[in-house]
Amino acid sequence: MEKICGTVDTIIFASQDNRFTVLKLSPEKLSTQITVTLNGIAPLIGQLLEIEGEWVKHPKFGQQFKATTYKTVAPTEISGIEKFLASGAINGIGPAMAKKIVAEFGEKTLEVIAKSPNELLKIPGIGKKTAEKISTSYLEQSELTEIMVWLENHGISNTYAGKIFAKYGSFAIDIMEKDIYRLFQDIEGIGFLTADKLAFNLGIQREDKRRIISGIDYALMQLCNNGHCCIPEMALVDKTAKILQVNNQIIFTILKERIDNGSLNTEVVGGETLIYPPYLYYAEKKVAMRLLQLQQATEPLSEDNLSLFIKVWEKDNQIQLAQKQKEAIKACLHHGVLVLTGGPGTGKTTVIKGILSILKAQGLKIRLAAPTGRAAKRLSETTGQKALTIHRLLEANNLAQDDNLQLGFSKDINDQLDADVIILDEVSMVDIVLMHHFLNAVPDGCRIILVGDTDQLPAVGPGSVLKDIIRSQKIPAIRLDEIFRQAQTSMIIQNAHIINAGRLPDIRKQYSDFVFYELNDDTSITQKILDLCTKDLPHEGFDVLKDVQVLSPMHRFLCGVENLNLMLQEQLNPKKNQDELKYSSQTFRVGDKVMHIRNNYQKNVFNGDIGFIQDINNEKLTVDYFDHIVTYEKNELNELTLAYASSVHKSQGSEYKVVIIPLSTSHYIMLQRNLLYTAITRAKQKVIIIGSKKALMTAIQSNRTQKRYTLLAERLAHKLI
Repeated sequence: MEKICGTVDTIIFASQDNRFTVLKLSPEKLSTQITVTLNGIAPLIGQLLEIEGEWVKHPKFGQQFKATTYKTVAPTEISGIEKFLASGAINGIGPAMAKKIVAEFGEKTLEVIAKSPNELLKIPGIGKKTAEKISTSYLEQSELTEIMVWLENHGISNTYAGKIFAKYGSFAIDIMEKDIYRLFQDIEGIGFLTADKLAFNLGIQREDKRRIISGIDYALMQLCNNGHCCIPEMALVDKTAKILQVNNQIIFTILKERIDNGSLNTEVVGGETLIYPPYLYYAEKKVAMRLLQLQQATEPLSEDNLSLFIKVWEKDNQIQLAQKQKEAIKACLHHGVLVLTGGPGTGKTTVIKGILSILKAQGLKIRLAAPTGRAAKRLSETTGQKALTIHRLLEANNLAQDDNLQLGFSKDINDQLDADVIILDEVSMVDIVLMHHFLNAVPDGCRIILVGDTDQLPAVGPGSVLKDIIRSQKIPAIRLDEIFRQAQTSMIIQNAHIINAGRLPDIRKQYSDFVFYELNDDTSITQKILDLCTKDLPHEGFDVLKDVQVLSPMHRFLCGVENLNLMLQEQLNPKKNQDELKYSSQTFRVGDKVMHIRNNYQKNVFNGDIGFIQDINNEKLTVDYFDHIVTYEKNELNELTLAYASSVHKSQGSEYKVVIIPLSTSHYIMLQRNLLYTAITRAKQKVIIIGSKKALMTAIQSNRTQKRYTLLAERLAHKLI
């Protein structure tokens, strides 16, 4: 291996993902520039590099130096120092100021900046604040570069260097060398497998205790990401052993230690030990406790003249309530907590309107909320009263984290909501952590009415809150099951109920609001979707970008979300003269329909929110989410995806005028009844299913809902201490 030291003159190429750079370097011991290739983020022009590698001959570009490792070093010659300072690497210094500083301090310039910043006050135009800014920027640049080189030399992309430095500061390398697995816990974007790769490069052994502990946490996190609040002990041991490729007994021993020292929590049910991460253990316990408290602590409201009030309300609204609807309205006066459930067309919205009228007449302050922005908007439209997302109701702040029960919301147990009644819609989407935060903010004496459809897909996050509350039989629940006359004319509603009952609807006839196109191969299915979105639906008067949503069961394969997004983007928003920004495998353009895919409390934008790209400028991207504008830096674009097509899971809580559902046997693993039912019930005016009859039958007949390990029902029923 040959070593070369030289100054960066120009950057020829730097890949979008910061994994590969080609640059021109002026070596100290050579009179001509050389071309250097290196794996990693591009250094700054003017930086002095010490590279190690070998000469290679590129078939097209000729002789190059291929660097295997590199590090930046402080330039020592005056010309190099001036070039480095003038490069823009240091905040507060431009080319003119660089010349002045170097003229004053010469070869000692960088030492002065690092150790004696007050000396910079000698330079005209530099005050105390500027001197401090220059010194701090130089030291941070040096430390950041050191982290980048350390990561690169250990086989990990240095694109994480900024996040690592922001978290650990000047202690970063010491922390990583002491326990590299902290990266998995602390740094967003670095998973266990990346940290594990680094660990092996650092010489950490397969059975190292730090590795076992992190492996257990990783396995438990994966299981909880699948909706579980807890997991059987042996299932956790087996999964961890499979990930780590170590003996079960070693894992079992360390797992016991973690339980004994309180790092993990347990419950024993029927002789089986269930393991919880602490935040889910406490969330589940607190949800059960608070629901029971609210149920018992609320005084019944007066029923005086209730029957007369209902009759007058029916007359004013020209409707006839069913018996169960009347029972639900009466029940809200008696109970602190009430569950209202039922499928589409069964009158849940009518009951909510009736409840609102009666409770308003009693002078009560009522708040409405739903898990997503679209669900909240729909609730506002149907009731005529303002509804907020749960996050906005609770005033989420920039400290909020999905796995931290102590941070995140201004409204909590110490500053509760000002409300007598809270109606929460689409509760099937609410996971145990969000329900914990919500109930914390509900004051004693406040009634809560939980509304949802238990037959839809469960929450993406951990828990099965709505089903567990009903299953406990400790909270009053009314299920509406009568389809009303006005809904009976809707084939969307009729077929949703037919499918939910496990039967095949009549697909021979193409109704105006429910259509099945039988196509048996993925290419034909995909082409039909493109034809519908570019020709048929626009001719029917639909705005494809705003009115139509393609909902696919899976992300992969030809008619999966990822490929459909690329194809629909090319048809609906092709590259013309508008600005675009590439990130990973996606290209974002002005006008693109996009979805935010994880909760970001700092930006006040949440998983599943859909908007349109308004502007792209200077590696920044601005999205209009209808009620607010959000700007993304390039390194934040992993939170954004194209949304011409989306998964059914991501559509929960939303409604669209038209829903297109591709059903392919290539998506066999995801063809399930509750998924199809959820997709169909997202449509207001038209459902279009495209696929094979076999795939449709598979989905209808498959009622294999995955068991979620939760104990909320047992806690509500006092079966756990």
